[in-house]
Amino acid sequence: MSKDELAQLERLMNYIAHHFIRKNRWEDVSKAEWLYISGEFNKLMQKGKHLQQETAFLGDNYFYEHLIIKRLKAAKTGKTLSDISSPNFGKMNIIAGILGYDSYMDFLTNAAALFSFHELKINIPLGVVNTALLDHLTGCWYCYNSNLPLTGPGTKEERVRRSAMEIYQSGDEYLVERSGKDNHMYYGKITAYADYIFIIMNSTTFIRQRHFIGRLKDATGRLKQKGYSVNQMNFVSTCVSFNEDPVALNEIFDRVPAKDFEKLSVDLPLSSPELPAHILQQLKNKGLHQITDY
Repeated sequence: MSKDELAQLERLMNYIAHHFIRKNRWEDVSKAEWLYISGEFNKLMQKGKHLQQETAFLGDNYFYEHLIIKRLKAAKTGKTLSDISSPNFGKMNIIAGILGYDSYMDFLTNAAALFSFHELKINIPLGVVNTALLDHLTGCWYCYNSNLPLTGPGTKEERVRRSAMEIYQSGDEYLVERSGKDNHMYYGKITAYADYIFIIMNSTTFIRQRHFIGRLKDATGRLKQKGYSVNQMNFVSTCVSFNEDPVALNEIFDRVPAKDFEKLSVDLPLSSPELPAHILQQLKNKGLHQITDY
């Protein structure tokens, strides 16, 4: 194993640690957490387009035993690199594919080491941040918006994009991570002033910044009532498309219990049982959903 290969493997494992459990270094991830990560990878493989014989290619302890113990920790404890074998390149390609990249080399070329949250700024200096509301909004959400048919101009049934999103606190800031098409990720910041919520978001792969503005009427007062919970939010979502035309959609955020949450973005046909009835009812109103007066 070469010095460059070791650095590349370390970068991949740091990325995976942050992607799945919010830890920035592989050294901070326990054996039990690597077991969890292996399970998540296998779930993603089974739901993806990989061949059936590949779906169990990661054993329960693949990350921990083969990549951490035999390679990264061995190098850290002074074992000569020439005595450490290189990781299986085919498996590295598949792991990168699950993360949304074309190959391991594509990951090494294009993946950011960490999300650049510091580049995102939401600043309304005269406002007082509503931290009570932000604390309440932390957790897991699914985001729904209407999608174009997969192929052809209206020849297939219309579909709905369901993205997975998590809001969490980091220091004094509230951050957002969201799945995108083919497992690409969006990352952003969220803040609230009075009953208004603002999200600004970037993508790891697309040069398209997105903005979300929403209002939870009377939420500040209602949060003082015992048992009140915000379980759904509606946002005007805007960005610039690839042909530089503005795009605006009404996105519906639906809270998900952590035990049922899957970090996966999927296309759902309107007839899908995975599409909640109350969400479907809102999405059927195309006039409400698609905002065309930019």
